[in-house]
Amino acid sequence: MEEVKVDRELDLRGEVCPFTFVKSKLIIEQMEPGQVLKVILDYKPSVENVPKSMREEGQEVLEVKQIDKNLWEVIVRKVR
Repeated sequence: MEEVKVDRELDLRGEVCPFTFVKSKLIIEQMEPGQVLKVILDYKPSVENVPKSMREEGQEVLEVKQIDKNLWEVIVRKVR
C-alpha cells in the first residue's frame, strides 16, 4: 500500500468494544471527507469490529495491520 497521509490518530489501547467503535466514530464525524484516521487497537475483537462498523457507516477502510504482538492499526478514510 502506498503511504497515506494520516490527518488524525486515535490511540485506543486499553479500550474494549463497543467503546472502540464509538470513540472512532466520534472522531471521524469531526473530520472532513477525504481525511484519514489512524486507530491504534490492542483488543482483538475490535480489530474486526471497528473496520466492519466503519464500512457499514460508509467510510473507506484502507488498511488493517498488526504492528506488534497485541497491537493493530486501522486506517480509515472519511467518505461522508
